Amino acid sequence: MSSPTLAKGLSAIADRYDVVLCDVWGVIHNGRESFAEARDALARFKAERGPVVLITNAPRPHPPIIEQLAVLGVDAECFSQVVTSGDATRTLLAERAPGPFWKIGPDRDWPLYAGLDVELVPLEQARFISCTGPFDDENETPDDYRDRFRDAVGRGLPMICANPDIVVQRGDSLIYCGGALAELYEALGGQVLMAGKPHPAIYELALQTASSELGRPVERSRVLCIGDGLPTDIRGANAQALDVLFVANGIHGKETVRDGVLDLAIVEHLLGVEGLTATWAMPDLVW
Repeated sequence: MSSPTLAKGLSAIADRYDVVLCDVWGVIHNGRESFAEARDALARFKAERGPVVLITNAPRPHPPIIEQLAVLGVDAECFSQVVTSGDATRTLLAERAPGPFWKIGPDRDWPLYAGLDVELVPLEQARFISCTGPFDDENETPDDYRDRFRDAVGRGLPMICANPDIVVQRGDSLIYCGGALAELYEALGGQVLMAGKPHPAIYELALQTASSELGRPVERSRVLCIGDGLPTDIRGANAQALDVLFVANGIHGKETVRDGVLDLAIVEHLLGVEGLTATWAMPDLVW
């Protein structure tokens, strides 16, 4: 398995690509602050090369995500469109209307259900579960849900997980996401359905969006995916046979970057363990 090529910056490889599909959390911001050099790199690509579609496993539809990005200083100069796991997941939810369903996740994720004819009920009355993450992602772990999940699995309830991420970085901490709960649900024998990265639905939507921005069909060989998560960003790009730039200083930063220097041998080892490949690698996204 070949090692990814170290790229000094996006400018060194930009002429190979017409479109960028870029992850958000871990590449552009850490949940509390955005990264100026990443913002600049995406703005330069958009201005000089082509569309930048942000592709995120956020479980809400894209309008509130755009608002959140603005608060963090990520404005429209940095991207053309945003496609979320929430956007892609709404199709799965609509197919199961009127439900009824049991919701797991914080109140901020209510926009996922806006306008959908689905009925929220207690778990005992539900026909499926919709999960966006823990109710309290600062304090809860997947194990807090084990007993309720056993009961739901025993009743044969499927789970729709709107955020396949296992963990994300919030400031200096890692917090559990919906994917961690879905992982436990599957381990207990439950059925899980997902549309976000690394699953195909979100890529289909992102590529359609990129084609609209380009005004012509996308040449897949000229699409670059950028991300920091091996199980989501890198696996998803590999499954779509798209080139991918691994930004190491995200959720895998403690393993792969030391004193600001990327250890390609460790990156290659981590990729190999997961059966993945990356075309390029850099510590942080820079121009």
